[in-house]
Amino acid sequence: MTLDVSGLWKGFTHDGARQWVLRGVDLSVRPGELVSLIGHSGCGKSTLIKVLGGLVAPDAGAVTLDGEAVTAPGPDRAMVFQSYSLLPRLSLLDNVRTAIRSARPERRDEAGAIARRYLTAVGLWDARDKRPHQVSGGMQQRTAVARAFAVEPRVLLLDEPFGALDALTRARLQAQLIELWQSESDTEIVVMVTHGIDEAILLSDRIVVLGNPPGPSVTDVIPVELPRPRDRVSVIDDPHYREIQTRLLHTLTAHTGEAA
Repeated sequence: MTLDVSGLWKGFTHDGARQWVLRGVDLSVRPGELVSLIGHSGCGKSTLIKVLGGLVAPDAGAVTLDGEAVTAPGPDRAMVFQSYSLLPRLSLLDNVRTAIRSARPERRDEAGAIARRYLTAVGLWDARDKRPHQVSGGMQQRTAVARAFAVEPRVLLLDEPFGALDALTRARLQAQLIELWQSESDTEIVVMVTHGIDEAILLSDRIVVLGNPPGPSVTDVIPVELPRPRDRVSVIDDPHYREIQTRLLHTLTAHTGEAA
């Protein structure tokens, strides 16, 4: 299975003029890969992840998953947003259980057991009866991540999922994400939007750098050939880590754009 993007263009009309956000994007993500999208604000990262999720239609080009066109949201793809997007009137358990029943009706009778498995995996089973407003932002995002894995997607799409969290909470969630992906789920592909250079290097197998207009959207694709599991303390001393960090800084500086 591969997630393929071919000749993708997407624009928005502003003051009567068409402004292109994505310009000729070509990308292929293979099973077992975590690919990060990085670039300045306004370069189209979030738009691209929404196109991959079927939430936004491209103006030209195509997205296919295992050869099938992506034209709408579907249970084979799950998304996690920076804003958590939990249902406020439901408990953490019911947020996860409801998502399973909606996305996988054939597993309705198993929803409780599946929800328990993933809430336990992120350390939230004891808080299962609390509502979102009764827990911290980190706990809400852990619930959102558990919910996404619980619907058993083939592709997990992450739009800056840790951007609103403090550094310590972010580090814990990064580790939990990788642990869930590699040992608790059948999810084959992860695509993540991030602003963080260190986060991209720590988590990714490849990093796709998106630039601002008027040039092509994809300005660089950087393989991350660091062995897993990756320890954040020791990995920063790896020469390959430093090499990627320098390359990213150079590429991003060369394609500076105004923040949106």
